[in-house]
Amino acid sequence: MKLKRYLLVTKPGIIFGNLISAIGGFLLAAQGRVDWALLLATVTGLSLVVASGCAINNCIDQDIDAKMARTRKRVLVTGAMTTKAALAHGVVLGVAGFSLLWFCTNPLATACVLAGFVIYVGVYSLHMKRNSVYGTLVGSLSGAVPPVAGYCAVTGSFDMGAAILLLMFSLWQMPHSFAIAIFRLQDYQAAGIPVLPAVKGISKAKQQIVLYILAFAAATVMLALGGYVGYGYLAVACATSLWWLKMALSGYKQDVDDRVWARQMFVFSIVTITALSVMMAVDFQTPASVAALTV
Repeated sequence: MKLKRYLLVTKPGIIFGNLISAIGGFLLAAQGRVDWALLLATVTGLSLVVASGCAINNCIDQDIDAKMARTRKRVLVTGAMTTKAALAHGVVLGVAGFSLLWFCTNPLATACVLAGFVIYVGVYSLHMKRNSVYGTLVGSLSGAVPPVAGYCAVTGSFDMGAAILLLMFSLWQMPHSFAIAIFRLQDYQAAGIPVLPAVKGISKAKQQIVLYILAFAAATVMLALGGYVGYGYLAVACATSLWWLKMALSGYKQDVDDRVWARQMFVFSIVTITALSVMMAVDFQTPASVAALTV
């Protein structure tokens, strides 16, 4: 049971989600020439750092977690684990993760992960989440780091492909997070967290969701237009984006149940990003500019 507490405080679901996108970014850059030792080091190091960030986040958020139905059974809130133990656990995981990334990948990949960690723990958790409606936007940057770090672990450079991944995954985070905020609106209001639906209303959040999905769809297509992926990826990107947009627009129906609609939006957001991560891993291409340099 004691070991289970140490696992739960790291939020395994979040680790798994980041793992999928990181592998997608890595395999996109590898283009079929996979260095399995590097892949293992990258995903293990990244997972340790994400686990570290989540453990420290639990230490920071335990007061507001106690006010939310969704989080009031977390181990720090119930007292099943002490703050000191969780913090020490987070620090050890972070040191191990960054050490592995530094010695086994490259400085750029390590720097990407460090930037994501600082944004999530330092900027988002300690300040923006509690004080600004723009906290979600800031947090989206840290959520977009795993695929970029996986990509840069292979290439050792931040090129157009990495930039598109950063844009694409940052934009995806916004409607994904707004859907959670609508579904769990009472929780966020009880904890006093200034998410968009609580501050400016559900109608404004729905409008933002539609706009961000449109921007996300454009970003996914950019990966194909840049020559990084093939037609299979493009077909999946168009199909998932259009369906997600259709679902978003259905939120404007008069008889819609906002909580049910938001939950469906959230679930499909996971389907969308998972499908794209898989497709960019298997339907990779060599951009024409890169191919010309290697001829």
